[in-house]
Amino acid sequence: QVQQVESGGGLVQTGGSLRLSCAASGRTFSSATVGWFRQAPGKEREFVAAVNWSGADTDYADSVKGRFTISRDNAKNTVYQQMNSLKPEDTAVYYCAISWSVSSRIQGHYFNWGQGTQVTVSS
Repeated sequence: QVQQVESGGGLVQTGGSLRLSCAASGRTFSSATVGWFRQAPGKEREFVAAVNWSGADTDYADSVKGRFTISRDNAKNTVYQQMNSLKPEDTAVYYCAISWSVSSRIQGHYFNWGQGTQVTVSS
């Protein structure tokens, strides 16, 4: 069974950068689509980005397109999310999860959610 652990969150000023990591155990991780989602206080969890099993195909929410980059290293069983030009509205707990869909923004298509990592962007 695949399990993921997110890391890399923290406190950063507006315009700063962070790189999140989603490290997984289990051999099937390298065959799965991996998605990043986030949940801000008082809001529902929302899609951020996804990468297919090979890393060749990516998808981004409009709110982060051009600022965030998702990538993966299957040899290390890890997916990354480089976040640049951070804004206060990016403040949230960020989660990674896996899916057997080729590409999806739908939370219901994902499973094995990690515990999340907090990202706080100060103004």
